[in-house]
Amino acid sequence: MLILAAVALLLAGCGKSGVITTTGEGDHAATGGERGASGTGTPSATFLHAGGAGGIATGSTTRVGGAGPVLDAAAVARALYPGLTPGTRPQAVVIVDRGDWPAALAASGLAAAPLLAPILYSEGGSLPAASATALAAMRPTGATALHRVQTICIAAAACPSGYRAMHVRARGPYVLARKIATLMSALRGGVTDGIVASLSGPRALSMPAAGLAAESGAPILFVGAKGVPSATAQAVSSLSLHTLYAIGPEAAVSEASSDALSQLAEVRRIGANGAVANSIAAAAYTDGSFGWGVQEPGHGLVFARASRPLDAPAAAPLAAGADFGPLLLLTAGSGVPRPLRRYLADIQPGYGSTPESAPVRGVYNRGWLIGDESAISIETQAELDGLLRSIPRSEAGTPPSLLP
Repeated sequence: MLILAAVALLLAGCGKSGVITTTGEGDHAATGGERGASGTGTPSATFLHAGGAGGIATGSTTRVGGAGPVLDAAAVARALYPGLTPGTRPQAVVIVDRGDWPAALAASGLAAAPLLAPILYSEGGSLPAASATALAAMRPTGATALHRVQTICIAAAACPSGYRAMHVRARGPYVLARKIATLMSALRGGVTDGIVASLSGPRALSMPAAGLAAESGAPILFVGAKGVPSATAQAVSSLSLHTLYAIGPEAAVSEASSDALSQLAEVRRIGANGAVANSIAAAAYTDGSFGWGVQEPGHGLVFARASRPLDAPAAAPLAAGADFGPLLLLTAGSGVPRPLRRYLADIQPGYGSTPESAPVRGVYNRGWLIGDESAISIETQAELDGLLRSIPRSEAGTPPSLLP
């Protein structure tokens, strides 16, 4: 009831600016057996591999996606929500335009509990075929806490007809991030932490923020080249955020911005120089209940190309479901960077010869690879598989200095 009341207040406060509004009366996907927006019936299992939604799997890796972010987002969404049973349908689906990086990054937090919404990309004022087909196949049930909303359309994203929709709009990315943060707080009954990402630094340094927001439920707020905008400061104050986690080195969130934010809340930096090292730092970081803290075997991990920043929001639902994996970045289509090889060697599972340490009782790592072979080569997938699979303890623990 508290969530409903809070969201109702958000909805009631909308004016001509359309910050958060609802449109559409369609609720055709609220019960089993209905038709999706495309007019097709319940999807067959064969569709799971259509539109880039399938890929090559090895013993320890699964590839999802295609040649770009539209296919990648559709693939992740369908992997988590095939829509074939009541339990595999999402409450709602977030739609963001692929040309709006800030909106996509901020919307990643809506993949967190309790909404657990997958993300699809629109393009040029409409839904591409892969997104439209995935949405129809998933048949969102409607989020009870959002008055049965089925689609949440962010900023200028194309919102398909036939679904009960919520629009989240604002003038500029900083205000939009604040509005999304307010919605997340309402859904979760309040938030105490926030994630700060840069809109002026390299996008690859901000990519880990997407998965962290989805895993933790902490909203993403932005700083820019000129420091902390008023909308970000207002969000920190109005939401009573206690701790802000700045993502990336000073090349992303400057020391000046960090100092300004420290006047509003405690600021803790998560990051390292370079896209690969920065993503490893985010995966290994932990602060109480915040962060992955992946420093031992037994985890899901998500791998994406640093040159494809939109793959981070697309993969964000994997951080809140499936194997709950942090994002690790590759800087080239072929080959695992040495820092990443060292990190994976440190957390590689091992097993012994006694019954107590037999493989059947062990822990395992699993990797999700985002994108097709133009993003991550087959050879790299095989290399990652070898670094993730469980090995005899006699072979484990290779000193990082000896790795090629």
